[in-house]
Amino acid sequence: MAETADKPLIMVLNGPNLNLLGTREPAIYGSDTLDDIAGRLEDEALALGVAVDMRQSNHEGHLIDWLHEARADAARAVILNAGAFTHTSIALYDAIKAVELPVIEVHLSNPHAREPFRRRSYIAPVAKGVIAGLGVEGYSLALRAAATL
Repeated sequence: MAETADKPLIMVLNGPNLNLLGTREPAIYGSDTLDDIAGRLEDEALALGVAVDMRQSNHEGHLIDWLHEARADAARAVILNAGAFTHTSIALYDAIKAVELPVIEVHLSNPHAREPFRRRSYIAPVAKGVIAGLGVEGYSLALRAAATL
């Protein structure tokens, strides 16, 4: 198992437009930035005895490469907020199946309460679990779950 300073690794991967958190549609996504979320997760990881590696990209291929890296590094789990790729990416579906790691899908908003095209997730069928609609608390819940896997 990958370890950072003798702690199991949990990768936290964020997809397109999540770099705009805090300013992008705060009524939907909240006012916390991705850096705010990262700081919160680092504090929580310390208490849980795990390490987090949080990353963001607007490019699907980067997310796939990072999933492969998580496998190569034998991460304990991956927390994935794939953003809009959730609803479009068969490539992410295939990558998650291929890496054979527990992946927890996270969404700040509740996609089922939004536009119809957001109600389909290509990630959910291959995810260990899905947390949606709870804002930044969803990341914390996912981290606690990932730490126990």
